[in-house]
Amino acid sequence: MSPSSLTTLTEEQLERARATGSGRSARTVHGGAGLRQTLIALVAGQSLAEHDSPGDATLQVLRGRVRLVAGDSSWTGGAGELLAIPDARHSVHADEDSAVLLTVALR
Repeated sequence: MSPSSLTTLTEEQLERARATGSGRSARTVHGGAGLRQTLIALVAGQSLAEHDSPGDATLQVLRGRVRLVAGDSSWTGGAGELLAIPDARHSVHADEDSAVLLTVALR
C-alpha cells in the first residue's frame, strides 16, 4: 500500500467541489473489511443533508470549519479537530470551504 497525501487530496477535492453545481465532492481514500475513510469537500454554505448515522464514525476536519447538527444539538469543528458522529440523524454544514475525513467502522 502506498502512502496518500491528505493535503494533496484535500486540494483536489476542493477544486472539484468548487467546479460542481452541488458544491460537494468526495473520494474514498481507504476501504477495507472493517474500516472506510472518505475525504469530503464542501464549498462554504453547502451541506450534506440530514441522513442516518453510519454507526461508529468520526469527522476529522482537515480544512475550514464545519457544523455537525443532530436535532437540537450542534458541534463546530475547525482544522485539526475531531468530531464524533452521534448515533442519530444528522447533517453537516460548511461555514467555510472545508474538507473532512469521514472514518466509519464497518459492521
